[in-house]
Amino acid sequence: MKPETASRPRIWAVGISRLRDLFMDVGEEYADRADLDAIPLGYEDAVTRIESETGERPDVIVAGGSNGAYLKTRVSVPVVIVSPTGFDVMQALAKARREDARMALVTHGETPPEIRRFLAAYAIDVACESYRSAQDAEHLVLDLRDRGIDVVVGPGLVTDLAARAGMQSVFLYSRTSVASALETALEVAQAMRREAGRRARLDNLLQHLRDGVVAVDAEGRIEAINRRLLDALGLPDAARVAGRALLDVAPALDGILPADGEDVVGHVRGVSYAIHRGPLGADGATNGTLFTFQESRAVERLDRTLRARQGAQEFVARYRLEAIVGESDVMQRVKTLVRKYATSDATLLILGESGTGKEMVAQSMHQMSRRKDFPFVAINCGAFPEALLESELFGYEEGAFTGARKGGRAGLIEAAHRGTLFLDEIGEMPSSLQSRLLRVLQEREVVRLGSTEPTRVDIRVIAATHRPLAQAVQDGSFRADLFYRINILSIALPPLRARPGDIAPLAVELLAQAASRDETLGRRLPDRDAVGKALAPLQAALGAYRWPGNVRELQNVIERVAVEMAHLPGRSGREPKLSLDDFAALAPEVFDTAQDADANPGLRQMSRTAEADQVRATLNEYGGDRDAACRALGISKTTLWRKLNDKR
Repeated sequence: MKPETASRPRIWAVGISRLRDLFMDVGEEYADRADLDAIPLGYEDAVTRIESETGERPDVIVAGGSNGAYLKTRVSVPVVIVSPTGFDVMQALAKARREDARMALVTHGETPPEIRRFLAAYAIDVACESYRSAQDAEHLVLDLRDRGIDVVVGPGLVTDLAARAGMQSVFLYSRTSVASALETALEVAQAMRREAGRRARLDNLLQHLRDGVVAVDAEGRIEAINRRLLDALGLPDAARVAGRALLDVAPALDGILPADGEDVVGHVRGVSYAIHRGPLGADGATNGTLFTFQESRAVERLDRTLRARQGAQEFVARYRLEAIVGESDVMQRVKTLVRKYATSDATLLILGESGTGKEMVAQSMHQMSRRKDFPFVAINCGAFPEALLESELFGYEEGAFTGARKGGRAGLIEAAHRGTLFLDEIGEMPSSLQSRLLRVLQEREVVRLGSTEPTRVDIRVIAATHRPLAQAVQDGSFRADLFYRINILSIALPPLRARPGDIAPLAVELLAQAASRDETLGRRLPDRDAVGKALAPLQAALGAYRWPGNVRELQNVIERVAVEMAHLPGRSGREPKLSLDDFAALAPEVFDTAQDADANPGLRQMSRTAEADQVRATLNEYGGDRDAACRALGISKTTLWRKLNDKR
């Protein structure tokens, strides 16, 4: 076919004898509107030709009489039947009428009632007969001859039979009736092409969907199906299953398809799918059904992605390992453990007194892990009442309790999905919630308050406490099974007094941070060297203090120093000088030596507890090897034993 005619409708005019000649004659008028071919075949020969066509099949078939009726029930192409008009009948009868001639009007099917009324109204003596098949037509013509009929008016098949029987005949069809049939065929072809274009667009849309989709008619026959669902069902191409019943081609779906508007989870060929059923129709009328198949794993991945993206905006880790100041041997060891444990998803317990930087370590580990692009969610287990902590951690469904938010709310455990959940002060968690947390750690799923359906979560848990949890297990205030679940990996953070060499660098870093926030102080302390010089007179006093509040207490003291330095008299750009007397007035606790004496036995106990926790953590790291632990800690076995069993 020529490129310029590729978009024109293809029409085959199927007919024999006189009708074929008329098709060819009238068809010349449609040369610029359609590709018209006259096929000189009839009945079964025409069916074979149409259905065996290997090139471009016709859009529409045009045929007359019994030939058209025969084709209509046997080919998959629309058939337009040439029908004689009333004018055709009158003209043919007028042509056939002679004095004393007996006439018969023969049509395929019943004679139209309007023709019978016309003949009766004008008292025209014509025998009206009809036939159903070519064999009927042959018997009918012979019968008419035997009855003395002289002239037969009818379609081409009948007139040919009459001529062979020695009778006169008049061809019933006219150019007008053939042209009318061709016009109808053009309209049908154009409508079909529009529908084919619409279906092609719909099919293209379906093929680009990530879910499996199938549309069926009211009888359950497949109208459209995309490649994804064909593959899931193990079916061939869409053309082979179109028009067939869905349950016939995919019996695995029998019994698992949902009712209208419902969602179910079903298994097809070993894969789990969320299946939705909805109506297929237009203008409010339902004339079919649309099924969508979402692979359950894809739904879970999408849910995780959405939750992670939402959480990422709210829960972000700010600190990196570089922000942790400390070059002492014990801090270098802590940093080494952070790098090592960041590669694992195992639950981690961070031990250390308040203010030693447990959350900074947790955030640093998150930033170095494969979860760094997902949420870091921190919650202080001792900062909430029990009921509020439960709803904050686990979330709740709508109506779970008075005041519950409409639609419910995801808890912090869900918010940490694919990221890290940091449970600070886990030793303060109420006993009733410890068992629920244990299930989260074991099953990696959470059940909201008021719900019975668990939600899968992919989280890493980092817990922290200043309490001696081993002792809490012994006295029954902390569940032993939860302790063993969170104490898979552990890091013990040393108190600030155990690393005196880090106090001065920490003070410089904290004052530099304060200067960056305060414009006045920033002008007077423009760089780290200036900060170091400003703190030099105070370093001895800072280093001699025990710092029971650890880095947090040091930060508070440096904040006071920063405010005072910003308002000291002197020219801009000159380093401010703070005397020891001024410093003693700002931080009298630093110069109060009573804190190191027997007046504060609680602090000494905290120190012993922290040391014991560090020893236990080192032992855990070396798998209980006491020799290796002693070498790492730089102590003897006797000292190790004493620190583990110190009850003072």
